Amino acid sequence: MQMQLSAIKPRLTFWQLWNMSFGFFGIQFGFALQNSNSSRIFSTLGASPDDLPWFWLAPPVTGLLIQPIIGYLSDNTWHHKWGRRRPFFFGGAILATLAMFMMPNSTAIWMAVFALWIMDASINVAMEPFRAFVGDKLDPAQQTSGFAMQTFFIGCGSVIASLLPSIFEHFGVSNSVIDGNIPPTVRYSFYVGGLAFISAVAWTVFSSTELPPADLEAFRAERAKRKGVGHAFSEIFSSLVKMPLVMRQLAAVQFFSWASLFIMWVNTTNAVAANVFGTTDAKSDAFQAAGTWVSIMFAVYSGVSALAAFILPVIARKTNRKVLHMICLFIGGASLASIMFITQKEMLLLPMVGVGIAWASILTVPFAILAGSVPPEKMGFYMGAFNFTVVVPQIVMVPVLPFVLSHFLGGRVVATLAFSGACMVIGGLCTLLVKDTVVVSA
Repeated sequence: MQMQLSAIKPRLTFWQLWNMSFGFFGIQFGFALQNSNSSRIFSTLGASPDDLPWFWLAPPVTGLLIQPIIGYLSDNTWHHKWGRRRPFFFGGAILATLAMFMMPNSTAIWMAVFALWIMDASINVAMEPFRAFVGDKLDPAQQTSGFAMQTFFIGCGSVIASLLPSIFEHFGVSNSVIDGNIPPTVRYSFYVGGLAFISAVAWTVFSSTELPPADLEAFRAERAKRKGVGHAFSEIFSSLVKMPLVMRQLAAVQFFSWASLFIMWVNTTNAVAANVFGTTDAKSDAFQAAGTWVSIMFAVYSGVSALAAFILPVIARKTNRKVLHMICLFIGGASLASIMFITQKEMLLLPMVGVGIAWASILTVPFAILAGSVPPEKMGFYMGAFNFTVVVPQIVMVPVLPFVLSHFLGGRVVATLAFSGACMVIGGLCTLLVKDTVVVSA
């Protein structure tokens, strides 16, 4: 018997969409602080540019393992008060908050890598069900708007989180390495981020409801048959083999898009430090100033994505989602490549506008296309499995990036951002392979 949600999905108001998506504001605090500061933390603790991709291996491997399992478990969960997805929102948020207090207090590289691993695993536990939440609660006509609202909060959370180190520095907090420890600006930013994470997720948990299974008794009976680790993994494997065609088509687009983003997150701090601030010494004040400036750059692209989130559904209705996504990726790719030729720090903010447009589309369009093509009773699992297309390219880039840097780019870290741009353009071309048959409406 199929386990399905209630067939009736009422159209939600703007504020209902707001409440069910607000948790992403906190989740993105975690991801933004992780993305803009992890390389800085590793470098401060002694990591070389060639080492950085390997230390960044923790997040994609964690996502690869965690998200499909969490998706499967949430599909097969129902609590009369907590619902299906919200237990995972809240549990992940508690663990992520603790990890965010741990990471900036690392005194050795191994400690920072361990903290990153725990933090990313916890964020994934909280985040994965949020994607399925949209598919659960919204009719296909509202799903693009639902994912766009999530993108808006991702942008807002990223802007504030990315700016936190510079805000603390503005108010007199030291941005220097003292006795080999992480600068106080970074530590305090993670503390604020942890509190924002748990608060925002709690808002969604306690202000939103979930649609129960259409036949609760049948759901419970079916769930009883599915007990056991062996049955769970057998069903997960079977579902992967039978994944929708659209999901396979989107995989190529996602591969090159997320490979591009991984390169950007890993190398921007070192690239800007060398190309604009004239230093490769990670303990110098100039390097730390570059790290703070990169946080501002990332805040700009996140802010642009928050604004673009409201525009994308409108453009999609007048054109189509494939064409929209392709154009956005072309813009993002060209913008990333242009960083290689910029030597003034203020000018670095301009390409971030293009990156923000691409980021908004990456977080919205592929998930909206997928949500309309998967069985509702397996929404959580397929949203989790779709994370393979996010993490596999990052894992592939771990050995590829140092090889390309040393053998093709002459060790120039800034040149890897041109490589990043090329990957994003190829991702745009791959959208031509996708068959999006769902009619997009308001």
